[in-house]
Amino acid sequence: MDSLTQIVLGAACGEAVLGKKIGNKALLFGAIGGTIPDLDVLVGGFLYGNEIDTMLFHRGFMHSILFSILGAFAFGWLVYKIYNSGKREGTTLQKDWILLFFWALFTHPILDSFTPYGTQLFAPFSNYRVAFNNIAVADPLYTLPFLISMIGLMFFKRTSIKRRLWLKWGIGISSVYMIFTIGNKFYMDAIFEKSLADTQVNYTRYSCQPSIFNTILWYGIAETESSYRVAFYSLFDSTNRFSEWMEIPKTRAITKEEYRDIKDLAWFSKDYFNVIEIETDKYVYNDLRYPLVKTKQGYESVFSLLLFKENDRLNMEEFEPKVDDFNEAMSNLWERIKGI
Repeated sequence: MDSLTQIVLGAACGEAVLGKKIGNKALLFGAIGGTIPDLDVLVGGFLYGNEIDTMLFHRGFMHSILFSILGAFAFGWLVYKIYNSGKREGTTLQKDWILLFFWALFTHPILDSFTPYGTQLFAPFSNYRVAFNNIAVADPLYTLPFLISMIGLMFFKRTSIKRRLWLKWGIGISSVYMIFTIGNKFYMDAIFEKSLADTQVNYTRYSCQPSIFNTILWYGIAETESSYRVAFYSLFDSTNRFSEWMEIPKTRAITKEEYRDIKDLAWFSKDYFNVIEIETDKYVYNDLRYPLVKTKQGYESVFSLLLFKENDRLNMEEFEPKVDDFNEAMSNLWERIKGI
């Protein structure tokens, strides 16, 4: 999920493990631990000279279970050696720090796995991307109650019962909301299947995921032999069926057979994609897993990559969400959430 959510979750882990011993400093170290996996964006930029490789490195090994274990011992040992000195000597144990960093590192990719982006939990043994598609990459209803709880507990002494109560409320509310999104995912899948049957779409597979910032408005995409069929459904719609059906051609201006980079990007997109040539040796790669956004030009793919040929392979310009007018896009999103 987004960086703020991971910081809050990491802080909660720090509080749960070491809050009674070191107070608010536990929140700080937990937040640091919760941020570490996302530093793979910087690490990837250092390791690779190609932007595609850098993007694909994100949510790879540094988001794996193995990294959580190895990182817990490495960072736990290091911070213990630094912290456990002077007046603080003997106030904490090395196992405390290992546990703090394990939970901060481990919960980060687990939470990411619930989003559509996908997380390589089992790297380096498998490149399978775990993606349950039940919550958006950024969802304020998950994050804000959790954040308020973490801020609230900071005003109590480390030994206060109220401090633990605020922690339990933060973890409890966010967990209940997550359970709701999982149940909502099953419901949305069922509605999309019925919608496909009603429209008599002859599809081979489909995917459903929430639109950004909420779990009310959902986006469905179904693959057919020659195209993708996409539609939307809000919990506030007057009928319990997906609507606003659109057809997106399976345009393949360049293919997996021509470029390994397209094969890698297709793996990243779970094969929900198209590639359009915009000028000689320049292309737009649309990752169609993510909900289309309504702009002045109509519905467009927000996850569009600008590719260009470079030597014997492809590279891409630095990614920026394809939204010309963010305020208008958010206004259109809000209007659609309210239902039709």
